[in-house]
Amino acid sequence: MSIPNAEPFHLAGNQVAVLLIHGFSGSPVSIRPWAEGLHAKGYTVYVPRLPGHGTNWSEMNETSWQDWYREIEKNFETIRNNHQRIFVAGFSMGGALALHLAAQKGKAIEGLILVNPSIGDDRLVMSLVPIIKYFIPSIVGRGTDVAAPNPPRHSYGRTPLKALHSLQKLWRKVRNELSEVDVPLMIGYSIQDHVVDPKFSEMVIDNVSSVDIREVIFENSFHNVALDFDLPLLVSESHSFIRDVLTGEVSTESLIDDEFNSIVEGLALDESSPSDYLDELEQSGVDVYPGDNKPLPTLTSVQRGALVGVIGGPSYVLITALTPIDPFGIGFWPGAIALMAGVITFFWQMKPDPDDDDGIAL
Repeated sequence: MSIPNAEPFHLAGNQVAVLLIHGFSGSPVSIRPWAEGLHAKGYTVYVPRLPGHGTNWSEMNETSWQDWYREIEKNFETIRNNHQRIFVAGFSMGGALALHLAAQKGKAIEGLILVNPSIGDDRLVMSLVPIIKYFIPSIVGRGTDVAAPNPPRHSYGRTPLKALHSLQKLWRKVRNELSEVDVPLMIGYSIQDHVVDPKFSEMVIDNVSSVDIREVIFENSFHNVALDFDLPLLVSESHSFIRDVLTGEVSTESLIDDEFNSIVEGLALDESSPSDYLDELEQSGVDVYPGDNKPLPTLTSVQRGALVGVIGGPSYVLITALTPIDPFGIGFWPGAIALMAGVITFFWQMKPDPDDDDGIAL
């Protein structure tokens, strides 16, 4: 495997089982501290490795969301044969798979725990993925989104585009079936997440049918909370939620309001605030691991020229299809060629590097 220690694992504990699901292009390494924290509280924890994960991005490109879900469903059915009380927890894309499982098998699930669930991405470039995947198999990832120093290697450095397109299909399906999820829910999100917009956590909260919802906000961590500063909070809140569900003490009364008010009291919401959490951390002398987070690339002159083809090509196709205008007398082909040439040129500088494997998990 290209990711060290990426094998699935099982930590035996009491009769309460937790199925823990990792994220897109990630591996069990990315959530191991969370799993070990729950096991230390006494629970039995199962952490499968999704097909195509933990090996290399090329292998992942041969898999789809249906493959990932089948692995989760298989593990869930195995757990049901040995445990009567089962909780399902998911990080990032694992949150989407957990929601889909809850929509299908909610009556067999005691509760759902989601951390920065990935159920969408509104960036314009994502709309090009269904086309780009035919020309380029992968693009460079943005890096490990962890504020804490020296996180373990746990995911790929490239984003496999066929797999990403399949993830987009999972997102749509999960958003359409949120109302079918009615199990007790704990959902946590980071206010400084550079991978998944926190608004998608709010979308889950607003659209599920769960009566009991507990919201947790992570102030000191980036996307992967299980490898970050808020790991103790994640473990303690997960344990508290599981305990309250089992004892029948879960209640939404004032939980969300109290959590929100406590966060607001501790944050300055105007631009006049002299510092934020990371500023204070830097001033304290603690080394902050920059990870390998990369800023979004700036466009080269060649890429700017390629945009002419990306934008002008479809326009030419529409003009020839809807009007009698045909400057070259050969129909829509000049526009189609301009579009394909523009897409290939635009992303050429992101062509795969087989040696680049460190990266981010969605």
